[in-house]
Amino acid sequence: MGRNTRKRRSPLAVRAIAASAALAVAGGGLVWANFYASAGESKSEPHSTLASAQVATIDCPDVGQRLTSVPEGARAGVAKELALLDRQITEAYKRLADTRQAQAGDAGFVNNAILGPLKSKRVATLDRIGINIRNAGGQTPQGMDQLATCQGVADQNQADPGGGQGQDNGQNQGQVGNGLAAADFQDITQVQPNGGPKGVNGNGLAANGDSGSTGTFTTRCGTNGNDNHNSDNIINAPGVSNGAQHTHDYVGNQDNNAFTSDQEFLQAATSCQNQGDKSSYYWPVLRLQDGTAEFDANDLGGGAEGNIGKILEATEAELKFVGNKASDVVAMPQALRIITGDAKAFTNGLANANTNWSCTGFEDRQLTDKYPICPEGSSVVRTSFFQSCWDGQNIDSANHRAHVAFVREDGTCANGFQAIPQLQARLVYDVPAPQIQNGQVVNPFAVDSFPDQLHKPITDHNDFLNFFDKNTMKKMVACINSGRDCQ
Repeated sequence: MGRNTRKRRSPLAVRAIAASAALAVAGGGLVWANFYASAGESKSEPHSTLASAQVATIDCPDVGQRLTSVPEGARAGVAKELALLDRQITEAYKRLADTRQAQAGDAGFVNNAILGPLKSKRVATLDRIGINIRNAGGQTPQGMDQLATCQGVADQNQADPGGGQGQDNGQNQGQVGNGLAAADFQDITQVQPNGGPKGVNGNGLAANGDSGSTGTFTTRCGTNGNDNHNSDNIINAPGVSNGAQHTHDYVGNQDNNAFTSDQEFLQAATSCQNQGDKSSYYWPVLRLQDGTAEFDANDLGGGAEGNIGKILEATEAELKFVGNKASDVVAMPQALRIITGDAKAFTNGLANANTNWSCTGFEDRQLTDKYPICPEGSSVVRTSFFQSCWDGQNIDSANHRAHVAFVREDGTCANGFQAIPQLQARLVYDVPAPQIQNGQVVNPFAVDSFPDQLHKPITDHNDFLNFFDKNTMKKMVACINSGRDCQ
C-alpha cells in the first residue's frame, strides 16, 4: 500500500482502512473512562435537542475518548472500528443535510430514517469492539450499548440549518447550510482585553513565567509553501485513510500520512531550517469561503465532505518551545505524540477544547468560540499552547491524551507527571474581513472540520509528533533550563 504524502495539486487517493499497531500503550486490560457519561448529560456544549425539522447536526458519544487502554491483541481491530464509527456519523450527517424537505414534512423523519439506522450500525460496531477485546483476553465493559444512541441537536447560532453540502445562495459563497452563521464571528475591537491566550476551561495555560526554566527554543519550519496536505491523521487514526475527514497543513516532516512509520519519519526530509528537527507539526487548514475550487474540491476530506473554498497559507507560523515556571524541564521522548484541542468539541463539549482566536495588534483579546473580524491592517491569529506535563513512560495512549496533561495554575504537574518543553504554535493569516449583512455572514472563513462539526471555531486543534534528534533535543532542554533564547 502506498505511503506517498498527498500534495496540493494531486487528487486524494482513497485507501482502504488498515489496522494500526500504534493505537495504545502497554498494559493489558481495558479501562473505559467515564463510561456512563452519555450524550444526554450536561457538557456545556453550545447546542440543544430540538424537533426534527430544526436539527442541524448529530451528537454521538465519542467512543475513542472513553478508551484509556486496550489489550495488545485488540489494538488493530479497535482502531479499525473506531474509524468506522466516525464514517457512520458522517454518512448520517450527509443524509441529514440532504433531506431537509422530507424532514419539514415529517416530524419523525430524523429519528426514523437517520438516527434509528445509525444506532443499529453503531450497535454492531460496538459489538465488534467487544469481540476484539474478548479475543485478546480482555473483558467487554458493561453498558457499552449506552454509547450507541445519538441525538439530533441544533446550533443556536444558526438561524437555518439549511441545505446540503456545498450549496450556495450567492451570499456566503459555498458555505450555506454548512454551519457558519453571523453569530460565529465577533468584531475583535468590541472584545474586552482578557489577558492573552489561555485556551478553554483551563486547557492551554502557558507553562512558562518569570521563574523556573525561563528560556525558549524556536524552530523555523516554514508555512507549508510547498502545499503538503492530506486528510489523514497519524495520531488519532493511524493506519486509516482520510481518518481526519478534513484537510491538514503540514510543516516540518515531509512524510506525513496515516501509514508513516516512526522509522520513516526519522528518514524523511524536513522543512525546518534545523535539520535536527524532523518533527511533524500539523493543523486543519483555514479556508476562505469564496467559491474557489481547490485541489480537493471533489475529494474525501475536501469538498466531498463539505470542506470547500480557497485554502489560505499562513503568513507566519511560529513554533516556540518554552519552559516551566515551577521547575526545569526534561527531554521529550522521541516519537511523543500530542493533540491539543478537540476536533469534535462542538458536540463533545468543552472538556478537551483549546482554542484561541485573535487579531494582530489585539492579542490581549482572545476568542474561544468565535472567529475574529479584524480591522483593516490587522491579521487573523490562531494560537495553541500544548500540554507540557508527561507521564514519564509513554509516547501515546489509547485516547491519545492520558499520557500528557496541562500544567496547573502554578505551573506544576499533577499525578507525578514531569515537565517537558511546552510547544506554543502561533499562526497568522491575511484574511479579508467577513461582512455581516442582513443578519448573514458574507465572505466568511473557517477551519476545516468533520462534516457534523459545522466548521465551528471551537473545533480548532493542533497536532505534534516529536522527531527532534537526541542531540538537538538535548540542546533545547539546556537552552530552556539555562534561561537562554535559542533558535
